[in-house]
Amino acid sequence: MPMHVPADIHTLSRTPEVLAQSFVTYLRVMGINVPIASTITYHKALSVIGVHERRNVYWAGRSTLLSQPNDIPLYDEAFDSFWEGSIQVDIKDPFQKDQTLAAADIDLDSTEKDEKDNSNENISPLKYSHSEILIDKDFALYSEEELREAYELMKSIDLIGGRRQSRMKVASLKQTQFPDLKTMIRSSFRTDGEPVKRYFIKQGEKKRKIVFLLDVSGSMEIYSRALLRFIQAVIVGRTKVEAFTLGTRLTRVTRELSNKDLDVALGDASKSVADWSGGTRLGESLREFINDWGQRGMGRGSTIVILSDGWDRGDAHIMAEQMGRLSRISHQVIWMNPLKASPGYEPLAQGMAAALPFVDKFIEGHSLESLSELAELLTE
Repeated sequence: MPMHVPADIHTLSRTPEVLAQSFVTYLRVMGINVPIASTITYHKALSVIGVHERRNVYWAGRSTLLSQPNDIPLYDEAFDSFWEGSIQVDIKDPFQKDQTLAAADIDLDSTEKDEKDNSNENISPLKYSHSEILIDKDFALYSEEELREAYELMKSIDLIGGRRQSRMKVASLKQTQFPDLKTMIRSSFRTDGEPVKRYFIKQGEKKRKIVFLLDVSGSMEIYSRALLRFIQAVIVGRTKVEAFTLGTRLTRVTRELSNKDLDVALGDASKSVADWSGGTRLGESLREFINDWGQRGMGRGSTIVILSDGWDRGDAHIMAEQMGRLSRISHQVIWMNPLKASPGYEPLAQGMAAALPFVDKFIEGHSLESLSELAELLTE
């Protein structure tokens, strides 16, 4: 039988289980889809942090129950009403077998016995790792604490990158059609003039440069804060990396993000970028990059990674023209779009639609999992 539970926090704070079940029920009534796995996670979080501090309960729910950034305003409204006790929720008894917030050890041979005595069920809590939750979680839903934890995980993502031929010729023991007589003669000095090894000339290799172009316009604000941390981790962790921001203008931030102290790096970048959370003119910014940097060698043969939602207030023809130029001078263009993870997403924004024909790989850019996918693509 359903029982009537007033959403009075003093009533609901009896146990984390009752609070979690009641609040999730209200969120579903408000139109927010919350899977049972998320409810279990929320219950576990409340079991650790308690149910009496409003801020803790709020962030625990926002971090575990939401799967779409668009749900945040509705979540805030629901939480305020729920916490202040201005609504009432009809829920099933949270202690019923089908509503429990734990994972039952099911023994098929004892089903009948369990049905007769539900109160004596053997229940084991669901174990989970917070880091595992962060891997798939949308950056837009991160708290500041989760951003700090995610940054540590970002530093462990190894962007090896590809390699490209250099102009330099090097000696090799692998046979080619060009013997390296100079190296063989030089090595024979150590063996009284007897050549012990045969050397050949081969084309040298060097790391392929990676260039990040991060959209810092207003529509990307909820994602750029995480993505900028990722780019800083990459710059500090390897060589041959460049970074620029795109908005209404182009800004190079490689030097600023090279500082190993994250807070200092972000502070320096913030001072250098004049168009944070402003408008978007991607086509014009790309033209500036190609004219001032790309054709001088930074873009030639490089892997270009564009991190943007594709919303562009500029001319779509300029966007298409500059993406075509970028495609011709680079090794490959990878576009990471945080919105691609949204159900039913289609690249209908004029900037995205104009750019897509010139993109080699179009992937999501909203989570740690998508950053791992980027790392895999860069090894190809």
